[in-house]
Amino acid sequence: MSEEERKRQQDLERLRRLRPIDDDFMRCLFKDNIPLAEMVLRIITGKLDLIITDCQTQKDMKRLAGARSICLDAYGTDTIGKKYDLEIQRADKGANPHRARYHSSVMDVENLDAGQEFIELPDTYTIFIIEKDFYGMGKPVYSIERMNLDTGKPFEDGEHILYVNGEYRDETPIGKLMHDFSCTDPETMYYDDLAERVRFFKESKEGVAIMCKAIEDMRIASWKEGKKEGIKEGEKKVKKKA
Repeated sequence: MSEEERKRQQDLERLRRLRPIDDDFMRCLFKDNIPLAEMVLRIITGKLDLIITDCQTQKDMKRLAGARSICLDAYGTDTIGKKYDLEIQRADKGANPHRARYHSSVMDVENLDAGQEFIELPDTYTIFIIEKDFYGMGKPVYSIERMNLDTGKPFEDGEHILYVNGEYRDETPIGKLMHDFSCTDPETMYYDDLAERVRFFKESKEGVAIMCKAIEDMRIASWKEGKKEGIKEGEKKVKKKA
């Protein structure tokens, strides 16, 4: 077997193991697929009449020069202008509350132009789907809102942060959705729209070609990141010796 064929077989095996809760795969599933993003957001937010008019994957937020940029997994807008940042964070460290705060603040900066009034800021939803139960209380979704501690009432600033429990399972829509997010086989999924999309990328010639290219890009990006980290570690050691 040639090296090229060996790599292809490895990529196909990796593709078979991918699940919607794997962030790189999720971006492919949501790309150019507003109905799927709409379905997922409706279930998570409980807004059954939610209509998404725009959805972008890997949306770069770089409005402030010199500030740390972020790349949103899926970024959507509804019919009344509310913004939704949907993030897959398999590891708990990727869902640190400070990260949620930063994602929310970057969306604020992105959505208010010079000359606009602050009241014109749209409501924003920063949503982390985490593989494990981040808060360990067995709830499907944890909602974080600012409160006025003295009055005991909501601050009502339009910022909403949701942590979704990827371990949650029951016969409710969110329980079924989290089940599907952990499936490798579309045949075992509850939601047809999600299963159909997974089936396309895992079984059709066109979809498999797209995913093999994406996996190759991930491999290259991982190699570059590893090289960058290696250089940083080397520089730290040199500084210590100096």
